Formats: sequence, C-alpha cells, structure tokens
Amino acid sequence: MKSYKKLTTAQPAACQVEEEGAAPTPSGHGKLAPWWVGSGLLVAAVLLSTITVWVLRQVSGGWLGPTPPPKCLLVPESHRFDCYPERSVVVTQELCESRGCCFIQSPPLAEGKQGVPWCFYPPDFPSYSLESLNQTALGMVGLLVRREKAYYPRDIERLRLDVEFETDTRLHIKITDAANPRYEVPLDVPRVMKRAENPIYSLNFSWDPFGVLLQRKATGTVLLNTTVAPLIFADQFLQISTSLPSKFLYGLGEHRGSLVHSLDWNTLTLWARDVSPTESFNLYGAHPFYLLMEEGGNAHGVFLLNSNAMEVALQPAPGLTWRTIGGVLDFYIFLGPDPNMVIQQYQQVIGFPAMPPIWALGFHLCRWGYGSSNETWQTVRAMRNYQIPQDAQWNDIDYMDGYRDFTLDSQKFASLPSLVEDLHKHGQRYVMILDPGISSTSPRGSYWPFDEGLRRGLFLNTTQGQPLIGQVWPGFTAFADFSNPDTHQWWLENLQHFYAHVPFDGLWIDMNEPSNFMDGSEDGCPPGEFDSPPYTPAVLGNSLSAKTVCASAKQKVSVHYNVHNLYGLMEAKATASALIKIRGKRPFIISRSTFPSQGRYSGHWLGDNRSQWKDMCYSIPGLLSFSLFGIPLVGADICGFSGSTSEELCTRWMQLGAFYPFARNHNTQNEKAQDPTAFSPAARTAMKDVLLTRYSLLPFLYTLFHRAHLQGDTVARPLFFEFPWDVATWELDRQFLWGRSLLVTPVLEPGVDSVTGYVPQGTWYDFYTGSSVNSSGEMLKMSAPLEHLNLHIREGSILPTQKPGTTTEVTRGNPLRLIVALSPHATAWGDLFWDDGESLDTFEKGNYSYVMFNVTQNIFTSTVLHASTEAAKVTIGTLSIFGVQKPPSKVLLNGQEKAFSYLDNQVLTVSDLGMSLSQGFSLQWL
Repeated sequence: MKSYKKLTTAQPAACQVEEEGAAPTPSGHGKLAPWWVGSGLLVAAVLLSTITVWVLRQVSGGWLGPTPPPKCLLVPESHRFDCYPERSVVVTQELCESRGCCFIQSPPLAEGKQGVPWCFYPPDFPSYSLESLNQTALGMVGLLVRREKAYYPRDIERLRLDVEFETDTRLHIKITDAANPRYEVPLDVPRVMKRAENPIYSLNFSWDPFGVLLQRKATGTVLLNTTVAPLIFADQFLQISTSLPSKFLYGLGEHRGSLVHSLDWNTLTLWARDVSPTESFNLYGAHPFYLLMEEGGNAHGVFLLNSNAMEVALQPAPGLTWRTIGGVLDFYIFLGPDPNMVIQQYQQVIGFPAMPPIWALGFHLCRWGYGSSNETWQTVRAMRNYQIPQDAQWNDIDYMDGYRDFTLDSQKFASLPSLVEDLHKHGQRYVMILDPGISSTSPRGSYWPFDEGLRRGLFLNTTQGQPLIGQVWPGFTAFADFSNPDTHQWWLENLQHFYAHVPFDGLWIDMNEPSNFMDGSEDGCPPGEFDSPPYTPAVLGNSLSAKTVCASAKQKVSVHYNVHNLYGLMEAKATASALIKIRGKRPFIISRSTFPSQGRYSGHWLGDNRSQWKDMCYSIPGLLSFSLFGIPLVGADICGFSGSTSEELCTRWMQLGAFYPFARNHNTQNEKAQDPTAFSPAARTAMKDVLLTRYSLLPFLYTLFHRAHLQGDTVARPLFFEFPWDVATWELDRQFLWGRSLLVTPVLEPGVDSVTGYVPQGTWYDFYTGSSVNSSGEMLKMSAPLEHLNLHIREGSILPTQKPGTTTEVTRGNPLRLIVALSPHATAWGDLFWDDGESLDTFEKGNYSYVMFNVTQNIFTSTVLHASTEAAKVTIGTLSIFGVQKPPSKVLLNGQEKAFSYLDNQVLTVSDLGMSLSQGFSLQWL
C-alpha cells in the first residue's frame, strides 16, 4: 500500500536551493488609463519612491546628483521603462538627458545583476500620434506620425497601422513603414476572409500619444496597454512596451530557467547561439511568444512575428518591452480564454506539428565517441541481450570521414551498412547527425557536396559575393543557404547519394544556429550597419557575429542579419522534404536551432547539457516551454551529455527521461558509457522497467501526438493548463502531465527515497496498483525508492495501454489493456488513434482508426468512430477499472457473463476479452 504524507509547505522553487514559501497570488489587473495616473496604490508607490530618493540623497552625501524634475519623481521605480538599454555604456546624467529622459541613479548592484534603470522615459516623452483611423473589411487601417525625431538613426516618421479582427479569439496588429517596404518573416500565415463577428476582446486606442488598449470583455482585464512608454520605430531599432495584467508569464525562448519568468528586471535575448544551456544566455532557438495567466484563471498569448535579433525586457510593474533591430512589429494576440486554447490558437497561425512515426516515440540511444560501427553494434547487442527496449540507434560526427557531411569513415565505420541492415531486421531504426557547415578544403573534384554547391552558388556569401568561410568540425567550411530553393535540391541529392550506401531512417541536424568556431568568418566581418548596428541586443559575446557567421552575409531571401534566427527552421524544412522524397514515409528529424512553425518539420532536443542534478531538473521547464512553442517532440539528453554521470543520477534521469516525449540517452566522448547496460543489475533493471512502462503507454502517447497534430494540443503539459483556477499550479515545473490524464512526479535530488509533489484537487490513482489518493489540492510526500517513479492517473480518464515489447514494432502486435480511472460519479472517458505508424497523411487520407471509450452507470463502451484494416490486427485483452466502490456480483461482456477479479483497493479487472479493436463492445458490472 502506498503511503502519502500531506504537507503544508509549498513546492520548492525549481532547480534552486529549497525554500519554504506560500502559494503565489496573482496581482490585480490594471486600469484603462495612462500609466502615470493611477489608483491609491500607484500614488503610494510614487510617494515611497520620492521619499526613498530623498533619503538616499541624504545618506549618500550627494553622489546621486541633483534632484530630478518633479515629472521624473512621479514615476515609481517598478514603472521606469529603460531609455538607455545599451549594455556597453555606463549611463551618465549627460548621456541620459541628451535623449530627453529622466536620470535617477540607484545604488549599484552585484555584478551581472540588473536593476531599476537609471535612465527612463518621462511621462511626456514624444511618441507617435494616431493621425487617422479608417474601417476596413477586416478591421482598421491607421496612420501614425512622429513629429519629433527619436534618438536612433533613420527614424521613420510615418507608420502604417493595420488591425485585423481575424477570429473571435485572435487579433492581428501590424505596424510598419507607411512609405517603404521592409523585411518581413517569410512564414506562411492564415489569411482570413471576413471580420470576426463576436470577438471576446475590445480594442481601443490612445490617439496622442499613440497606444493600444486591449481588454477582455468578460472580465475587463487590461491585456495590453502600450501607453506605458513611447513607441520607437527606427530602421534598426524598434521598441514597444506594455503593462501586463499579472506576473505569471511563460514562453519567450530559448532560455534555461524556471517555467514562469522572473519579472525582476529580467532581459531575455532572442538570437540563435551555440552555447551549452546556461541561465541568462540566449540559446539555440528564438521564440518571440509569451503566454500569461490572468487573475481568475484566464490566459492570453502574444506572438511577435519578427526574426531579427531582439530582447524582451521584463520589469515588476508588471511590464514588458519588445526591442528588435529590424523588420516590422507584427503582433498576433490570442485570447484563449484557457491556456490550452491559447496554444491551439497560436498553432493555428504558425502551423500544427507533424505527426511523428511511432518509432520516434520509442527509446533512442546515442553517444559521441563510440569510435567505430562495431562498438556501436556491441551496444545494440547488449541492449537486446538484456531485453531493454530500444527503437533507434544513433551516431554522432565520429562516423564521418574527417567530420565531413555525407562521408563515411571507411576504416572505423566500414560495417555501418551491415549494422543498419541488422537494425532493420530487428524492427529498429538508424539516425545520423548532419551539420550545415560544408568542408571547403578538399582538393577540387574530390568532395562533391562542396564542389557542386559552389558551382550552383548555394552557400552564404560575403558582401563581396564570395562564399563566407568559417570553421566548424571539419576545419574551414562554407555554409549552405537553405533560404534558396535550389539548395533544397542539392541537399536532397547529397542525402540520396549517402542513403544508397547507408539507408538511414531519420536525421539529426545540429550546429544550425549556424554555429561557427570563429566570430564571423576567416576574414572577420566588414564594417557597416549589419555587423555593427546602432544597437546590439544583449547577446552572448556582445556581437551578432559571436560564434556564428557575419550578419552582413548574403542569402537568397535576405541578408543574414534578418534571417539568422530562421536558419534551423529552413534547414529542417529542406531536410523534411528530402526525407519524404527518399523514404516515402513520415520524416523523423531532431533539430537544435528552432523558430516558430518548426514543429511542422522537426522535433528538438534541449542541447548539450551536463550530467548534473540541476540540469536534469531544468529539463522539465525546458520541455514544457517547447510544448508552448508548438514543438511537442522534445526532450533532453538523458543522463546528461557532458561530464560523467553517476548511477543514481542516471537511474533517476532515465525515469524522468522515459516520460520526455522524445526520449534519448546521449553522451559525449571520453566519458564512461551511460547506456542502461553499463550499470549494476539493480540500476539496469530499474531503467529497463521504466522503459517498459513507457512502451506500455505508447498507444496513449501516440494518441496525444495525434491530437497535437490535429488541433494543437500539448503532449507534455504544465499542471496549470488543466487546473488554471488553482493558483498553486501556476509556478509548478518539477512535475508535468501527459495530456490531461497522467501525472509524472520524478525525483530530482540525490540521496532521497521520497519525493514531494503537488496533487491537484480530486481523486488520483496510482498507475501501477490502482490505489486511490484523494487530494484537496495539496503537497504530498510520496515514497520513491530508487527503482520507483511516481505516476498517477486522473479521475475520469481512460488510458489505452499495451503489453510492452522491446521495440514499438513488437509492442504494436501485443494485446491492449485499457485502464479506467473512475470519477466520484463513476464516469470516465478516453480515446485511441491507431494507424500503421509511419505512412504519410494517414488521418488526412482516412487510413486510420479512431475509437472512443466511455463509462457511465457501470457500463463501459468502446465505440469505433472510424475504422481501417490496421485495427483488425489488434485485440483488446484486458480492462482494469480503478475506483469500483463495491465488489460486483457479475460482469457482462456484450450481455454474456465474464470472469473477473476484484481487489480490496477497489480495482476490477476483466482479462481475456479477445475483442478486436475494430469492433465496438460494452462491458457492464452489476
């Protein structure tokens, strides 16, 4: 019998020193008024701010300088929007006032710590005014005019405002140059044909200064109020700020940290960069989208469709500033009203994720440093010997000849074609790595990928029109220009040539920020507006070219300055297209760099993490953030990539990683092996058992991916998505759900045999035993010996599971077991999507089965809503019903009496059903 201990303390902050604390309380929503006029609370803040400044001046002996003008003292600290965000400059009063801004110096902070800006906008800082506003078929069009120049070069005086009421829950606001075309992201977005009839939002404008005022009709909550700071729109500096209705803000990737962002003067930079996941750095991908929880449990999202280097400054007002250095301000706002619907609405714009092949959801194994195909093969055989589930074997760059793409080390990896053939015979798959940097140093005529790419003009060029040469693993390299459609054909041909020798099943595209071991190129970068822009966001390395190519590099669609953040997306698109043409099946691709809409083409792994407990812990907010970004096929390197793992850490990480949507154990070279066969029998058994648990849940997981593909549901899901009214869930990121039904509570600390987790209100059932726990919404301490991962099924759910095998292929031939978790009203619901697991567009073509399960009044029914021949091959063998209050006297299957078992923990089990999945049936207990 499982034991639970109720606790009164809140869950500790994710991946940090454990501290006790109370559940969060959302702040009240703002008023529809200019930000410098407010309620008694704001006046009190102003008075406190003024008094604080006066006191500091007395104790500082005057180091704070002369007393600021009254209009500056009017602005409370939390509402000071930065007028001088340049990091490379120590802001002085003279510099600040030259921009027409307020200067109030604050006490210095610890190094690297941000605080209240010393230089901030006064209430009367000049901005744009709305000169005209006219109705259109879809919304409105307006003209914005700035009469006083701002302080960045090439200020644009006249802007066009386009507003489209696209749906009742989606608003589109775009601001661009009224006179001249500007770069816009080449992303396919939906075009609406008629104006929304009953929007759940109301939109107003402040005319002078111009501002957007957006409210939720049902509650009056102010979602956007851009009058809080001036709009600036120069050629290479675009900035717009808004108040926020609460401090619970998520998204804005790719970064490492907690799921909910700190608003304590926190700047998040979006510029794709190759760097091991580290807090406060801009990482591999760029996702300018946030979701925000409002008081009462409503949610909304905001997407800025812009691919230039940008930063998002968060402050405790609460407020937010978008700051980008190119393109246009193209906003989509999603009104939900619940967080699940916000993410669905976001994906209606960027595209729903692709349906992965079923084998993609099995266990993947890789390391850099196998050294040879024979050593790789030995690992595969060891996994089979211990009957540990594995669907895919991978190789890192060591399979290549001199680290050059589309080559094979003929000495160490001579047996690779035979290994791949062996994998296929055992129902397993092979995945290999590719980098976008193409070696440029081979003798002419000896390396077709470079020779042919050069002949066709398919590489990034310098401003002088020559291929830009950087340095990656093979040495000097050119970089493929995936914005050029001709490059897609060349990429396909290269892959076809290699596939003829090594028939791979999927591709791992790495280093595609793009990464460069040099800054810029072998010749550096030329002077100019792209490589030395008027403003550089807070990027790691303080330069746009740091460990990547020059921003001035020429690409087919635009200058690299504009499309750098799209590089991984464009490569993924080319790779997906090539795989479809080569294999004729669903492509499997894992990419390091990502951008909105990437889920249509690839999954993502969280990069080169470390074998540390903290890294394991941070992987949960990482994968949940990518769920928000519409990339559900995501996971971290299980047991850590760099450094050496321990048996305890790897066991716990395998337990957590078995519930990453994408589950791969990956290791670097020159470290001890960390695949399951490398550990003691006890650890190996624990790892095997949790993988078998994952494989048993494949029908459920596959159905979740179908829902993601069909309508944008999340797979790995934050708890607050299902319990948005429960404020205690809003900051939880040490646990997560699969879909709405399965709660995963991993151990994230060493040396413990229990774990504390939050159990939302309701009845939850132990996945393994069916024993119930009733929660009022509280922290519970659960037993968690090293061999155990806590899993709980939510009341009212039906999970389709299957007898697990060592591959997805074997598993799919085994009988199904349906687990019913009854609600207090003895009801439950679930569903199952089933197809052949790999063919293209099975749902779109009708080649699938969809079965709905339901329980009401002690009757279970299986209803086939759509059928295909695949379902006839599968049988439903067992029905386990959790929460049956009293022992039944008999059980009827389609009216015929059937044997059953009933346990004291209220679990009813009916075995040997032998029912075909393609036929509906009912089962009643009396």
